[in-house]
Amino acid sequence: MMAEEIEEEVVRGENRQPIVSVLGHVDHGKTSVLDLVRSIGSERQASVMDREAGGITQHIGATEVPADVLNDTCAAMLGGKNFKSPGLLFIDTPGHHSFVSLRNRGGSVADIAILVIDIMEGLQPQTIESLNTLKETKTPFVIAANKVDRIHGWTCERGRSFMQSLKDQREDVVSLFEDRYWKILGQFSEHGFNIERYDKIRDFTQNVAVVPMSAKEGEGLQDLLAVSVGLAERFLEDRLTDTIGPAEGTVLEMRDEIGMGKTIDVILYRGSLKVGDNIMLASNDGPFSTHIKGLKRPKGMSEMRDAGKRWVNFPDVQAACGVKIVAPKLEQAIAGTTLYLANTDEQIENSKKAIQEEWRTIYDKMPIMCSVCEKVSPRVEFIEECQKGTCKGAIEEKNGVVIKADTVGGLEALAFELFKLKIPVRQASVGPVNKKDILMAKSIQDPLNRAILGFSTKPNNEVADELKGDDSEIKFFSGSIIYHILDSFEEWREQTKADIEAEQRESLVYPGRLLYLKDHTFRAKGPAIVGMRVVGGRVHIGQRLMKLDGTSVGQVKSLRTRDSDDVKEARQGDEVAVAIQGPTVGRHIEELDEFYVDVPEKHAKRLKKIELTPVEQEILDELIRLHRKDNHFWGR
Repeated sequence: MMAEEIEEEVVRGENRQPIVSVLGHVDHGKTSVLDLVRSIGSERQASVMDREAGGITQHIGATEVPADVLNDTCAAMLGGKNFKSPGLLFIDTPGHHSFVSLRNRGGSVADIAILVIDIMEGLQPQTIESLNTLKETKTPFVIAANKVDRIHGWTCERGRSFMQSLKDQREDVVSLFEDRYWKILGQFSEHGFNIERYDKIRDFTQNVAVVPMSAKEGEGLQDLLAVSVGLAERFLEDRLTDTIGPAEGTVLEMRDEIGMGKTIDVILYRGSLKVGDNIMLASNDGPFSTHIKGLKRPKGMSEMRDAGKRWVNFPDVQAACGVKIVAPKLEQAIAGTTLYLANTDEQIENSKKAIQEEWRTIYDKMPIMCSVCEKVSPRVEFIEECQKGTCKGAIEEKNGVVIKADTVGGLEALAFELFKLKIPVRQASVGPVNKKDILMAKSIQDPLNRAILGFSTKPNNEVADELKGDDSEIKFFSGSIIYHILDSFEEWREQTKADIEAEQRESLVYPGRLLYLKDHTFRAKGPAIVGMRVVGGRVHIGQRLMKLDGTSVGQVKSLRTRDSDDVKEARQGDEVAVAIQGPTVGRHIEELDEFYVDVPEKHAKRLKKIELTPVEQEILDELIRLHRKDNHFWGR
């Protein structure tokens, strides 16, 4: 009997709705496309973009579009046919490049993607980044060439297909469109992608479909939906029916809902869940289990984060869908991690291992610094990278910053940006700032890193007061836009560095040369008090003096002006009475002797990096030459 004759038949589930991830460069219109989708049908919903911080998507969101809405919208293009899919589940992902890891999470569960580009701007850095993500995850995609309304002279009509719109445009306008279109074709070709306008494609396995549209004006949506669903149904049949097996989903957010208590919003992409099921989730302390008390799905076209009271109870749910889960202990759940069904011993064991491995992967991505060579690299690459450096070893720097976020994706995004800035991370965790975070931040020795950065998270009640005010021992930076947090952090670091340098300059021993004035001996010893003129540089209380041949003289105990005012410092041209502990006049020092301020070697090294006056620089050079008679490497 042949091998193929004894292979087990693969058991398929019912055809589920495709998961569609919306990707692209910031401001190219990803959320606008989703808002346009949400605006169709009898249960249309309001704009998502209006409530995003800075108009930029910061978290993954999800919207389900039922089959009847799809069929009605695309009726003109379907020719009386209907889609087989029960609907579409849209995932709106952050477009800013700092959210690469979060976007990867959204893309990894997607069946198909819509890559949104501005037809006037073409490929941008985050577009290319999205292309790499799609290539890595082997996700088929459609290109939405958005903002055709920006083409000079283009007229739009809401609800009209692109093909009908193109026929209605003036010849010169069509020519402008073709110019932009061919430029985009060339850009994608440079990155190894063959793209073509969807209506010209005969073989969708050889070309990526381009759908020109205007999300702002509502034109070309039916084209985009028809191509997206058609592509998924034609080429992803096996994947769309692979719904049998233990449930898995991505936790989007943990929320405290009035009347429900703690809940989590989940994208269920495999299997099914029912009320009473046990599930395994990730917490900061490791995997934990709980049981489902309620399952709710948003009504109609509601975006999960904006559903409000528009929730419908379900006894069970099947992939793929967005679902709100009500269960005990959900305050521990880490947003951005994976949910697993855990009813049996085998499922519990497998879930624990998977969650531990997931958190290990996140932990390994955190940027750390070698205390020897100061090279910053992801933890997983730390030893290998440091061994390539001058130190030939790897000692983890313990002075990195503490970072917090409300989701794993946000945590990874913040770490990614800090890595680019060469700033190490000492501790990273999800949730509100707590006492442990404060204690960790206080232990950081580097004053430039003694801070906590929180993305979309706040301190808990126990430590909130401790982080308030400018005099707080630990500086706390928080906000809902990562770049705002980083800008504030960088500004604070620069100011703190300037303050430290100013303080250090104050304590630095600067070069100085002094002349013992004739007939200005006020006391011969214990200490000797003599009149001196600062002929160059400066002298400060506590500094030591030496003769021009390098012989040590003693330490300056006090400085007094001719007006009998005590001063801490005297500068070039000043005449002061100097009390010197150590020498005796007539034995160790004489009138008209000249002295140097004895600059320590480590101070000399620092002074070489500071802009000195010409006279101070001359004195420093003389001191260096003097010391190098005995030590060739002094001050280097």
